[in-house]
Amino acid sequence: MLYTLLLLVLLIEIVRGFVRVVVYFAEWLQRGRSIDEEDLEPAVRAMVESDDALDREMARASQKRGLARVFARWQAANEAVDEYLDNMHLGWYQVIIIFFLGCMGGLLLEEAWMLVTAGLTENRVGLVWGPFSPLYGTGAVLLTVLCFQMRRHGAKTWQVFLISAAIGGGLEQVTGWGMEALFHAESWTYAYLPDHITQWVAWRFLFFWGLLGIVWTRLIMPKLLYQIGMPTSQRQILFVTLVAVYLVADIGMTLVCFNRKTARDAGVPPTNAFEQWVDTHYSDEFISGRFENLKIGDERDSQ
Repeated sequence: MLYTLLLLVLLIEIVRGFVRVVVYFAEWLQRGRSIDEEDLEPAVRAMVESDDALDREMARASQKRGLARVFARWQAANEAVDEYLDNMHLGWYQVIIIFFLGCMGGLLLEEAWMLVTAGLTENRVGLVWGPFSPLYGTGAVLLTVLCFQMRRHGAKTWQVFLISAAIGGGLEQVTGWGMEALFHAESWTYAYLPDHITQWVAWRFLFFWGLLGIVWTRLIMPKLLYQIGMPTSQRQILFVTLVAVYLVADIGMTLVCFNRKTARDAGVPPTNAFEQWVDTHYSDEFISGRFENLKIGDERDSQ
């Protein structure tokens, strides 16, 4: 009991320390040299409008008592977020950060889901470097871009649900089909489920995608975009650019590794020094150990 308690305290302190480091780093990025005044103006205007909305709503909240005041303060914070989003410009800066966070957050959710529902603890990453699943990152970006526009047009919840289900199902279909066609690979299949539509799409998961879209659009996306904001310093621009370069390299290297795995299974030897290096450092053993839920080439044929 004491050991468990100490372990829990240690875990909490580690999480708190990590959060402090992230906050400090974010503040350090903001303190960098400012970007051009013309590019900075939209960010300043959005923040001013948001602060004005917060001050106005907090003044109203101060006139209330008890639980009504607590609720009014919560509503004031939401009004400030909504006002910021009404004035913000959604561009590549936010898209890259959302893709980055979506890749990690989606992977964490999937692994937690598999642990709870099937007792599996297998590694379900989608790229050779880092804890990323690009399927979820792409889904987060598409949901954000489309639902951001739907929000501005006052989309109803059922519309968000249908759009989100279509995005999730479309991504699963395109990704599953692409892996099959390009690399003769399979990362998942719903063919065994009674409600499957195709090998990679099932009604139950369309429903989950729809629910996820509602939660994302109504609860997560507004506050996330508010926290990300718009860039105000050159440090922020440089950092997000480096993140984008890393992700592009990670995706490119993953495709190269899958291509060489398929070629090796077909008996095709490396044709240059780079392919030889890939075969040495990203061997069949590496691929099977890294992508534990992936069946590719000969591995799939042997099932």
